[in-house]
Amino acid sequence: MPKEIAPPARVGLFVTCLVDLMRPSVGFAAVKLLEEAGCAVEAPRAQTCCGQPAYNSGDRADAQALARQTIEAFEGFDYVVAPSGSCAAMIREHYPALLAKDAAWSARAERLAVRTYELISFLSDVRGVTGVAARFEGAVTYHDGCSGLRELGIQAQPRQLLASVQGLSLKEMPDADVCCGFGGTFCVKFSDISNTMVGDKIASIEKSGARTLLAGELGCLMNMAGKLKRTGVQVEARHVAEVLAGMTDEPAIGEAGGD
Repeated sequence: MPKEIAPPARVGLFVTCLVDLMRPSVGFAAVKLLEEAGCAVEAPRAQTCCGQPAYNSGDRADAQALARQTIEAFEGFDYVVAPSGSCAAMIREHYPALLAKDAAWSARAERLAVRTYELISFLSDVRGVTGVAARFEGAVTYHDGCSGLRELGIQAQPRQLLASVQGLSLKEMPDADVCCGFGGTFCVKFSDISNTMVGDKIASIEKSGARTLLAGELGCLMNMAGKLKRTGVQVEARHVAEVLAGMTDEPAIGEAGGD
């Protein structure tokens, strides 16, 4: 008898608010990468925000309501994948604690959490992807977003995949793992501190000598792209998924039509 072929993994794509509203091309790049990794991808229409802004602001009631809505929208999938370390970390690391005292939702939050991953981590650590068939000419530098790095352990994975991109050379910046000052609501609450932090990050980017800045977190990229533009530094910003998927026709983040 012929060997039975296992069906592809069903992945629910958590698009994220910023990708949906500001950079849909990141979502399309994520779909391409996931499908190339043998996944069947869907983006549930019922999804909204993961609840991170409310959670970070101390609004537990709204954060819990959004968590329940997300759980309901994604329960039927083998995996939940987000092109964002902070959103993935919110679901994976914080939903269980957020709903721990809710008898009707605690176990459901735990089950969803263990199936939730950031995009690049999922490709590398779950699907075993070690390279991509993409080309990008030029030198890039990579910023490690705080949530992806510190909550999910994402650091080597994007660099490994970038090493397979034809024409690309990676030039590490000093302090690549230092916060850019975005921090979700942090940049609103503490704008002066945030501005100093992103200024320091721009100096590190310049020192790398790269002409393109990459990261896996759109909020960080928008923050840094804005500062790059305001200070006249000629470095373009892109989500790492766009480069790995070979989808770089869109203007860079922060440029006309690019955010």
